[in-house]
Amino acid sequence: MKQTLRTLLVCGLALALPGCGGGERQAADGTPRAASNRPITIKGSDTMVILGQRFAEEYMRQHSGVVLQVNGGGSGTGIAALINGTVDLAQSSRPMKDAEKESAQKNRGSKLIETSVALDALAVFVHASNAIKELSIEQIAAVYTGKITNWSQLGGENRTIVIYGRENNSGTYEYFREHVLQKADFTPRVQTLSGTAAVINAVSRDVNGIGYGGIAYASDVHTLAVRAEASSPAFAPTEENVANGTYPVSRNLYFYWFENSRPEITQFVEWTISPTGQAVVENVGYYPLPKRAGAESTDTDAAAVQ
Repeated sequence: MKQTLRTLLVCGLALALPGCGGGERQAADGTPRAASNRPITIKGSDTMVILGQRFAEEYMRQHSGVVLQVNGGGSGTGIAALINGTVDLAQSSRPMKDAEKESAQKNRGSKLIETSVALDALAVFVHASNAIKELSIEQIAAVYTGKITNWSQLGGENRTIVIYGRENNSGTYEYFREHVLQKADFTPRVQTLSGTAAVINAVSRDVNGIGYGGIAYASDVHTLAVRAEASSPAFAPTEENVANGTYPVSRNLYFYWFENSRPEITQFVEWTISPTGQAVVENVGYYPLPKRAGAESTDTDAAAVQ
């Protein structure tokens, strides 16, 4: 009898402990997931860090027992951590480079999966009192390469332009350099800051300032409309203009992970592109992925990188 009781107690404890017995557990929505007491680790884009944190908060609220840890550091930092195996997911505000993809798949022995989780307008910010309302990509590039140095050259007041930007490990930096500067070098006059929030803070306090970054951070500054060419109409960085492609400096925000990742990682990423996850995107201030006609799922699903 004592032996029987002892056996029942041991079995009961095994079922009660995380990761012990019981096989799969169910999430709050009834979806089965593999039991694990390992946290899901996410690292990368500072542009995405608030979005990643809000994803994590809402997902953990809905899925008891799952733990997610989110850190910034820049897209390049997150991608490097994914390649060397120190994180489960990299968040990036730029697409991974071919060499990075190749290295990731070789080091991790699995296909890399690229998942777009949100749309972003890479916005250009000036001080709230600045009378400038719109600029062309060519004019913005001229400011950031040092060819234009005074607001009077853009139709504004006779004041020296103070330029703020991102550090070079930032996906936003790389995207801006490629798509706005056409890979030209930034002027040494650019004051580099560690995140879009810091850029916004600097521009909001500097009447002569200009900066760039993700649209979700726009607060207490004036956001410029942008023309693709000098003769083109200017478009504001709104959800509609980003979705239909008329705003000329828009992009996808990505999660990168692997085909052989733990089931709970796959389930989390799939949740981020579900209607519930996309509601979090809207609440943060980024733009949700466009929906496929006649379907609830988004038109940008997880795709294996060949």
